[in-house]
Amino acid sequence: MNILTIDIGGSNVKFLMQGQEESRRFPSGPELTAQRMVSGVKDATVDWSYDVVSIGYPGPVLNGHPLAEPHNLGLGWTGFDYNGAFGCPVKIINDAAMQALGSYEGGKLLFLGLGTGLGSAMVVRGVVEPMELAHLPYRKGTFEDYVGLRGLKRLGKKKWRNHVSQVVEVLQSALQPDYIVLGGGNAKKVKELPPGCRLGHNANSFLGGFKLWEDTTAQPKL
Repeated sequence: MNILTIDIGGSNVKFLMQGQEESRRFPSGPELTAQRMVSGVKDATVDWSYDVVSIGYPGPVLNGHPLAEPHNLGLGWTGFDYNGAFGCPVKIINDAAMQALGSYEGGKLLFLGLGTGLGSAMVVRGVVEPMELAHLPYRKGTFEDYVGLRGLKRLGKKKWRNHVSQVVEVLQSALQPDYIVLGGGNAKKVKELPPGCRLGHNANSFLGGFKLWEDTTAQPKL
């Protein structure tokens, strides 16, 4: 079974088929609809033959379907027929949960994705727990306002790093994970990792997508 994993981000749509060495991508952004995403992926993978698809979606997912339209993309994601559009079975999971699954090394993991927004998920004893921590209150806004891309641009790297450390400390205290993985495109901008943290890698998203079909115990908790 050949598995295609698609990671939908605020800046790029990245995808990799199992067995291939190099991922492919194209820009996303506020005009990207579900149909345009499918068309872009199919156009860029005409030389790949896949049987099933995993999608990491930048928003809440319920029973394998997007629950709300994404904050940073176009409309038309909820209610879309992904199986019909790709012509094969599709599994959809929150993008942070997919990267968390690919980063998991046992125990109780908290994953924080420092990207356009703030992705979050836990994996507890192999079970994925998608979370939506980004819009919880923090200071004069939300976690995402301070450690997402808007916060980085507004505050500058030094203050942004301080807030990353503070947010990690708050969530560490509240959720008591065994370890925290910092992923997402801006994780590499963290100069000194907070205690109990390690850097993830965006390629772990693809590993998580493959695990969705390979490991039946790794299904997201609904």
